[in-house]
Amino acid sequence: MTIGLTIGQVAAYAGATIKAVRVYHERGLLPEPPRDASGYRRYDAEHAVQLVKIRTLVQAGVPLARIGELLTAGPEQFAAATAEIDRSLRRKTEELQRTRRRIAELGRGGDQLFVSADVARYLGELRAAGISDRTIRLERDLWILLQSAAPVQARAWAADKLAAIADPEFRALYRDYDAAYDWSPDDPRLPALASRTRAWFTTHVRDDAAPSDPTAARLAAATAEASSPAWNAIAVLAAQQ
Repeated sequence: MTIGLTIGQVAAYAGATIKAVRVYHERGLLPEPPRDASGYRRYDAEHAVQLVKIRTLVQAGVPLARIGELLTAGPEQFAAATAEIDRSLRRKTEELQRTRRRIAELGRGGDQLFVSADVARYLGELRAAGISDRTIRLERDLWILLQSAAPVQARAWAADKLAAIADPEFRALYRDYDAAYDWSPDDPRLPALASRTRAWFTTHVRDDAAPSDPTAARLAAATAEASSPAWNAIAVLAAQQ
């Protein structure tokens, strides 16, 4: 039976969009009618019924790749296919729920999701000491790399850092170091800060407390150098002294 519906009319009848109808044509799900004398494609009742079936399956969550199979399936095949699709959708739903839980945990977990408990505690002490978020982020990212590249050395170094941050002199030195981030590498205040840095480390840090793993040492040095020219200048000055 020919009722001469346009693509817009048949789409509206089935609750679909013209774009969706064209996609169904491309996928071979809906036969494409010939054009009439005026150049328009005219859809009949069979097209409308087929489109309603397709839309019903789409709204039920059936993937487009499986719809053609279901449209031609007998009762037993249809039941088996829909049961399989339901199992697949359940698996996807469970995976999405796990992903949502992980995202929620990320929101609650803070630094400890990425670094060890000791490092997370150390970063918390830096916050309490008034260190800027920028520098703490740099520290955290360095620790993430260190723990991946040299986990044994990173654990030992974290313990040393926790001991250091308990020292008021170190906290004051770290605050000044943090403030120097944006200074020029030629700033006249840098030599004094370098001297204080070298003096503190000379009297408080054991020879074996620095990263003995060459990868850890390179990561630490490269991070400081890339982050701030002033910090790099402090390191050079301290070494010269």
